[in-house]
Amino acid sequence: MGLKPIFILLLACLTGVNAGAQNPGYKSRIRLLYAAINSKLFDAKTGLYYETTDISKNENPHSWLWPLCALIQATNEMENLEPGKNYMERVTKAIDQYYSNKPPLPAYQDYPYQERVSSRFYDDNQWVAIAYLDAYHRNHKKKYLDDAKMICRFMLGGLDTAAGGGLYWKEGDKTTKNTCSNGPAILVALQLFEITHKPEYLNTALAVYKWTNQHLQSPEGIYYDNIKIPSLAIAKATYTYNTGTMLQANVLLYNLTHDKRYLDEAERIAKAGKQHFFKDGRLPGNYWFNAVMLRGYAALYKVDKNKGWIDFYRQDAEAVWNTERDADNMVGKKQAKSLIDQAAMIEIYARLQELSLNKE
Repeated sequence: MGLKPIFILLLACLTGVNAGAQNPGYKSRIRLLYAAINSKLFDAKTGLYYETTDISKNENPHSWLWPLCALIQATNEMENLEPGKNYMERVTKAIDQYYSNKPPLPAYQDYPYQERVSSRFYDDNQWVAIAYLDAYHRNHKKKYLDDAKMICRFMLGGLDTAAGGGLYWKEGDKTTKNTCSNGPAILVALQLFEITHKPEYLNTALAVYKWTNQHLQSPEGIYYDNIKIPSLAIAKATYTYNTGTMLQANVLLYNLTHDKRYLDEAERIAKAGKQHFFKDGRLPGNYWFNAVMLRGYAALYKVDKNKGWIDFYRQDAEAVWNTERDADNMVGKKQAKSLIDQAAMIEIYARLQELSLNKE
């Protein structure tokens, strides 16, 4: 072989290595994002996390609970891909620092308890419960089930007959009932029913499901943001996560009851969600809202095997990595990178990897 062919072969090898480094598979992306979180957003002294990488300009010394809701789900998905690993423990210990035993029922407040007493949101708690119940299905750790039951008791304190039913969004604030606190309530109750077989959980899920569809679903199938109390005015903003929780709820109901009406409704919501939110090859810019919606599409895909529910997520996930990533391998459109954005994209890449739509 002459020098020229050797040079061409060497150049091809180097180009291939470089291309792979610039565009790694989902598992590599997950590792890079997780490493960035631990190096840029974790406070080793307290075991807590920072809201963004611009620590001096953050609203608080440490993160609100909401980004940890994203991170606990992300680490659950990482463990799902790597059985035997324990990514959730560090995040669980951080979440424990948000625990508040304030009457009437214990729950997690929205900020670390030792730093100050703060508000408690039903949806924040529900997102934690969903991740814990997902994990419990894998590892049967008692803490995860116990905490989810605690959260369920707390969230039911937000349920009353104003506007005909449904849950409020925030403890003590009786001015709004949101899809973001009712969709997740259904998921928590359904998962607890699946584990315990206690009918009260299913009855709760069905009651909240009926109310949410009656009051907060648009004619085409997506979901509005909230209903105001007592005016009953509907705030018609639409966010991907609200459609996502109700999509997933229908799939879970189908899996539990085998009633095809739930599958038909799931497919109707899925079609409407894709048409409404996926524009010009992109989803809206809130990664975590999109991660929650992917949960619904992934659940539906596992039933009907329609890759159309996943392909548009692959397209958006590629665009995020290729156009919205900095030199530290952190994602986001702003200069300061947020914990919730990194966690959301870990979840998205992990779910896409699980579905074997991209292999390394």
